[in-house]
Amino acid sequence: MNLIIDNNTIKDTLIATLALKEAHVSSNGSHFQIIAIGDVFSGLSRVKKQKIVYEVLTTYITDSRIHSVSIRTYTPEEWVR
Repeated sequence: MNLIIDNNTIKDTLIATLALKEAHVSSNGSHFQIIAIGDVFSGLSRVKKQKIVYEVLTTYITDSRIHSVSIRTYTPEEWVR
């Protein structure tokens, strides 16, 4: 079965689950680029920040709706800079 997921579904899921201020999602098929901005990332290492986002996307990755993902994370203060 070929499942499809759109950018807005991923964006809405990330914002709701992680209480993000903003999320920007773009894709080329099942290859996604994500920019996530939220207080949830304060004080965390880059690896921990990405792990938090991956955990939210696990279902989509497991069922192959997301084949690859590039994640950039920022606190609101980092994003302003």
